[in-house]
This record gives sequence, structure tokens and C-alpha cells, in this order.
Amino acid sequence: MAKNTVKLLDVVALTVDLPEYNLWRGQVGTVVELLANGAAFEVEFSDRDGRTYESVGLRPEQIMVLHFEPASPDMKPEMVTA
Repeated sequence: MAKNTVKLLDVVALTVDLPEYNLWRGQVGTVVELLANGAAFEVEFSDRDGRTYESVGLRPEQIMVLHFEPASPDMKPEMVTA
């Protein structure tokens, strides 16, 4: 996989539990704002009807970008450490 570069409007999943926000690893949200020159991201979590139930600032190591297309054959796996 390519580097986990996060952009505005990317669909992301949590990689950690955030019990103080009632959010758990695997929950899916959308990046709605880039913070601190891209060092952090405002991620909005919505229900099936599109109603936002939480919006929280997160660091890159707390999220992963979800991909909906097959990976390019020339992409190489990259080890990510937290």
C-alpha cells in the first residue's frame, strides 16, 4: 500500500478506540478539515441518515484511509508503526 496520505474528504477508519467520544476502532468517518498544516484532521462521523453524531480532531496515526479501487500493481507494501 502507498503511504497513508490523508486528504480532504477522504473516507477513513479509526485505528484506535476513543471511548471518551464513544468511538471505536473500525468506525468510519470523513475528513472535513485539515488542521495544523496537515498534521491533524477533523473527522466527522455520521449515521446512516447522514446526521453527524461526532466530529473530532485526530492525528494521522489514529486513522487509516479506506480505498475503494484495486491497488496499482506497482505499489509496494509499507510498514506503518504507531
